[in-house]
Amino acid sequence: MGPVPITLTVTPAEHRLITTLRDMPESPLRERVHRLLEDLLAFARNPHCPELQADGAPCGTPAADCDQCKVVLGMLAAMERRLPPKPAEGNLPGPSSPGSHGR
Repeated sequence: MGPVPITLTVTPAEHRLITTLRDMPESPLRERVHRLLEDLLAFARNPHCPELQADGAPCGTPAADCDQCKVVLGMLAAMERRLPPKPAEGNLPGPSSPGSHGR
């Protein structure tokens, strides 16, 4: 399905995320990043363990001290450590900078 025009108010951070995703060239890497982000955001939007806890109720908070939340938070921390540091906001390429995409 191709792009569908919509009107949406977004924050600057959301705009950067959308623009970055759209700037990625079509490739298996782009498809994999999209799938991973969709899965990660789905979990973050509804953070709970599908299994029952000791009290018989499902866990409904990512702050809980359970194995599944620890694994997910550990994976996020590991990814953060492995990513190269991003430049400070003032050092990002501007609209007239080489390599810029007019963001």
